[in-house]
Amino acid sequence: MQEEGVIKFDLRYTASKLDAQTLPDDLCRWRDRLWQEGLIGQQAERYDGYAYGNVSCRLPPFDAPPGKRVFLISGSQTGTLPQLDERHYAVVSGCDIRRNRVTAHGPIEPSSEALTHAMLYDQDDGVRVVFHVHSLTIWQAADSMELPVTAADIAYGTPDMAQEVARLFRETDVSQQKLFAMGGHEDGVIAFGSTAQQVGDRLLDCLAHCRKP
Repeated sequence: MQEEGVIKFDLRYTASKLDAQTLPDDLCRWRDRLWQEGLIGQQAERYDGYAYGNVSCRLPPFDAPPGKRVFLISGSQTGTLPQLDERHYAVVSGCDIRRNRVTAHGPIEPSSEALTHAMLYDQDDGVRVVFHVHSLTIWQAADSMELPVTAADIAYGTPDMAQEVARLFRETDVSQQKLFAMGGHEDGVIAFGSTAQQVGDRLLDCLAHCRKP
């Protein structure tokens, strides 16, 4: 099993304070709700005790071209916390997929899935929010629900995973489904959309559907 939460990219990080006004209220509310639902968190018996799950949203300027789209993302290993504030988010100001490099600043290092979030934002300008959660229920039902799935031999947090996201947009209906499972990342599920409400509703609706007898 892959080690959860380990940063695999070349991180160019600058420690700095983050203004609380930078944090969208809806993103913060949904992140904390996902923790309450167990979709983000930490359990001693899972993933060697590492925390799991992260959320992000794009920041202005919204007319920035692909590769230069700025976004706010929850920090590495913050899944342990029931509530996050301005101390627990980072701003990613640049991602170079080819060089496996992320540039970020803030009070904490960005999530290990920053490259994957960046690729999602680059695929569609309408994508403004991304949730990465862990749900065994959805993950195991992905095939029966005909959800897009990344290749099982692709590790999380890598340029290959970012390229897998691009492949899903080319070859599947992921842009309509707005949710996919990560075949090589145990229980990993990503949902995305234009607002936190839309993304959260899509995720919880999918989970409820999976739980129906």
